[in-house]
Amino acid sequence: MVRPNGPWNKTRTQKQNTVHPWLVGTLPVPTPKAGGGGRGGDPPTSRGGSRSGTPPPSAAAAPSPRRSCVAGRVDLSQIGSGMARARVMPLVALCALAAFAVTGAQVVPLDSSKQVLDWSRQSNIKPQNFSLTEEDRLQLLGRPEEVTHRKLRERTRVKKKIEPVQQDDEALVKLENAGIERSKAVDSAVLGKYSIWRRENENEKADSKVRLMRDQMIMARIYSVLAKSRDKLDLYQDLLARLKESQRSLGEATADAELPKSASERAKAMGQLLAKARDQLYDCKAITQRLRAMLQSADEQVRSLKKQSTFLSQLAAKTIPNGIHCLSMRLTIDYYLLSPEKRKFPKSENLENPDLYHYALFSDNVLAASVVVNSTIMNAKEPEKHVFHLVTDKLNFGAMNMWFLLNPPGDATIHVENVDDFKWLNSSYCPVLKQLESAAMKEYYFKADRPKTLSAGSSNMKYRNPKYLSMLNHLRFYLPQVYPKLNKILFLDDDIVVQKDLTGLWEVDLNGNVNGAVETCGESFHRFDKYLNFSNPNIAQNFDPNACGWAYGMNMFDLEEWKKKDITGIYHKWQNMNENRLLWKLGTLPPGLLTFYKLTHPLDKSWHVLGLGYNPSIERSEIDNAAVVHYNGNMKPWLEIAMTKYRPYWTKYINYEHTYVRGCKISR
Repeated sequence: MVRPNGPWNKTRTQKQNTVHPWLVGTLPVPTPKAGGGGRGGDPPTSRGGSRSGTPPPSAAAAPSPRRSCVAGRVDLSQIGSGMARARVMPLVALCALAAFAVTGAQVVPLDSSKQVLDWSRQSNIKPQNFSLTEEDRLQLLGRPEEVTHRKLRERTRVKKKIEPVQQDDEALVKLENAGIERSKAVDSAVLGKYSIWRRENENEKADSKVRLMRDQMIMARIYSVLAKSRDKLDLYQDLLARLKESQRSLGEATADAELPKSASERAKAMGQLLAKARDQLYDCKAITQRLRAMLQSADEQVRSLKKQSTFLSQLAAKTIPNGIHCLSMRLTIDYYLLSPEKRKFPKSENLENPDLYHYALFSDNVLAASVVVNSTIMNAKEPEKHVFHLVTDKLNFGAMNMWFLLNPPGDATIHVENVDDFKWLNSSYCPVLKQLESAAMKEYYFKADRPKTLSAGSSNMKYRNPKYLSMLNHLRFYLPQVYPKLNKILFLDDDIVVQKDLTGLWEVDLNGNVNGAVETCGESFHRFDKYLNFSNPNIAQNFDPNACGWAYGMNMFDLEEWKKKDITGIYHKWQNMNENRLLWKLGTLPPGLLTFYKLTHPLDKSWHVLGLGYNPSIERSEIDNAAVVHYNGNMKPWLEIAMTKYRPYWTKYINYEHTYVRGCKISR
């Protein structure tokens, strides 16, 4: 019986003769030693060789394994049998691996682990290098056009993988940009100390313990309500006790460094109790309802506090600081100690000279009036041509005179008058004085609707300001009567600062109008419908609700045109119609809008910049380029509530080393 060729039978040979067609590389080729035989146990005749080492003719005629590998296949049927096949099988496996490495193609698996293992144990195998011919390379890699198509397909495949990633990146960038834009719209002025926009919170761990304790207290309040409603009184008492401990530990602390040492232990104990409460009481719907109720309650508290803040700010705006009151009293005393000859101002002949630059200033604040005069003179090109007409009340008449006698405005002319000396200004002629004597007005101002709380009185507090009762505030409607021999006059409020020479205003052509003023209708709330009651037919039929408003504070008045158009008579007409305050609330701007309607010439905005008494966001360049800056609003520069960044524009015109100023402890 003829023994099979070693472990190789026909079926196994057919299965293992199949090799991947794309084989490439420089591979080691086994070279048998002379006289090399096989393993023991195999007859020499069955292996195609003899024990003497002479190769049989069939083996010598077999094709080169290298050539067969390069050609893309190895035909095992042509390579003898037994030991010869065992030596060639590792070559087949290496050819397959080389083809896989170069082309990335899938290699048909060969069940040749045993043969490779046997071959690797042979000591008579030597590696050989060989090179590929052009024909072999074409067979392995394909023709140039095929290579090109293969590269294009690869690029297309990579591009398809990259495009979705790029689209995702673009979408992410768009979302980030949108988020940044939304964040810019957030008003940081109204955000709380622990807002996510706060600079300190760029560090996630900043004040984390304080925030944790505040959150624990909120949850403790919620769980305490739930515990009480579900008759878990022991848990309820524990929560209240822990809540009080946390409140004592937290106190007024706003940073972790301000917390006592016991705060950490108490926060830990509260956390354990809250975990217990959550296990027993957690109800998503109930907790949501309690949080909503707490939010509404907090919102109501905020509204109430805002009203109180408004009331207190208006109250502060009405008061006179102790230093200014002291200054006025000391100056008044010293004035009345002077002899009558020393109470007179020089250059009285300039008071009625129409060729000079005349200013009207009505004030009961000595320090404020001094700033207006000093700033005007210091920025004037020809100070000797400027004339100041000051009018004050009886209480401050002596102080105003004494101040400017001690501190004359250089070469300029100044004159101080008492409004109570204008005998023609009485209730029979002036509607405002007549209304102030009425019982209804006294009831409104002094008796009716006395607020019991701060927030309740905030709504009407603004209109109960004493300045609306003072004739100094309404004297602006009687300029031709006060200065009958003047043609033009520049009206100035006492809460302004002059920064440039103002003589150019006398050269402005008002085009037949009476009033030259800066308009304020850049925003909708500065139009007529903000100040006037357009539900009243007398207003609705005669005025445009969208008409542009303008500002008092720096106004050039043509007194000749004033007389021709009887401006004072128009003012009297509307003031009489508003006896019951049905057309507008109190104040001088609403009747001014009615009186000078279609008689106001708009001045360039750089002449007069407003808002330094209420608006914290005015551009620095806008203020610096303005001829006049106006502290309209409650935050006057002489009050403690003034905005710090705007005060230097005002304080630079005060000599804080002056004897009276230092004696009354008035400081920057």
